[in-house]
Amino acid sequence: MKRILALLISFFVLQKGYAQETVEVTKNFWDNPMADPLMPFYILLGFIFLVVLLVIIVAAYMIGILNMFVRQVAQEKAAKQGIPYVPALSWWTRFDRKVLTGAVPLEKEETIILAHNYDGIRELDNHLPPWWKWLFIASIIWGVAYMIVYHVTDSLPLQTDEYKNEVADAEVQIAKFKASQPAAEAIDLSTLVYIEDAAILEDGKKIFDAQCASCHVADGGGMIGPNLVDEYWLHGGSIQNIYNTINVGVPEKGMISWKGILNPEQMKAAAFYIMSLQGTTPANPKAPQGEKYVPEIVEESVAPMDSLDISI
Repeated sequence: MKRILALLISFFVLQKGYAQETVEVTKNFWDNPMADPLMPFYILLGFIFLVVLLVIIVAAYMIGILNMFVRQVAQEKAAKQGIPYVPALSWWTRFDRKVLTGAVPLEKEETIILAHNYDGIRELDNHLPPWWKWLFIASIIWGVAYMIVYHVTDSLPLQTDEYKNEVADAEVQIAKFKASQPAAEAIDLSTLVYIEDAAILEDGKKIFDAQCASCHVADGGGMIGPNLVDEYWLHGGSIQNIYNTINVGVPEKGMISWKGILNPEQMKAAAFYIMSLQGTTPANPKAPQGEKYVPEIVEESVAPMDSLDISI
């Protein structure tokens, strides 16, 4: 009974600790527990658990009392017959001898003592435990069944084949997904010009926050990757250079090529957003890297003054 009471106390203490941890997740759950739609089920489950536990405790107690009466009757019967009382083996002892250890009773050890001895030390010819022999036989049966199923009849695929099948299914799903996406036209770098288009910049910010901010920080100040806000660039600061860097990546510096993940329009939007960060002030900018980029100024041709007709 002491062990049972200890188990019950431990159960309720653990339940209390679990509840205290759950409060942080469920917030106001304990203020209004009945708001949980599964609460009636929890109550019923707890009630069933307690009933079953009480039934087991009572049954164990009654079995103990019954065994005590049976033992007293057997002792009285043996005393009347004038024979020594030998208590019957418990079910656990019988189970242990037949299934677990197969141990020979102490009074029968003479039957398994080997003939030789070493300085008066005798050796018992104990056999392997029954459970070990059954496990060994079961492993042989399992091995034969495995060989037939996987190597003879090919009813089930091997692990390597199963992996290849899963990869093939994934490639089919990827192909279907790509086919369902709207096709994006290729970007012609020779005609790519940066414009402050609000819609493109908004899309670019979403892509930058999701894919680029982990290395360049959300404000572009740089962390693992270089600073994208200053005038210094490792691979050129024109819109064409930025797009090309996103497209092909910089594998030797740890930057992957995004052309297999982002479509051309998405890479264009990301490049436009990065270009829009020029002149902003990041919270903790990284030191400049690379060379200073000076945009090329396209000079418009102007006719000489002497060639203009200014006559009135």
